[in-house]
Amino acid sequence: MTKSFDNLRSELANEIKQSRRLLGLTQEALALQAEVDRTYVSQLERGIANPSILILHRISMVLGMNLSIRLRGTSDQ
Repeated sequence: MTKSFDNLRSELANEIKQSRRLLGLTQEALALQAEVDRTYVSQLERGIANPSILILHRISMVLGMNLSIRLRGTSDQ
């Protein structure tokens, strides 16, 4: 289970970083709009933070992402 969780966290980190960059946002701008700390955005993008559903929702709203599809597609292997 740990490996698939680590994979999910890594994929999520990449998705957040790529989406943020495509929108031309800095980590600070994303953090301000999502009402989280900038250092937390950095931790998310490096795959070391474990965000709550609320934080994922806030970030996905700012980035225009649909995270439910990514989360639905995971399974323990």
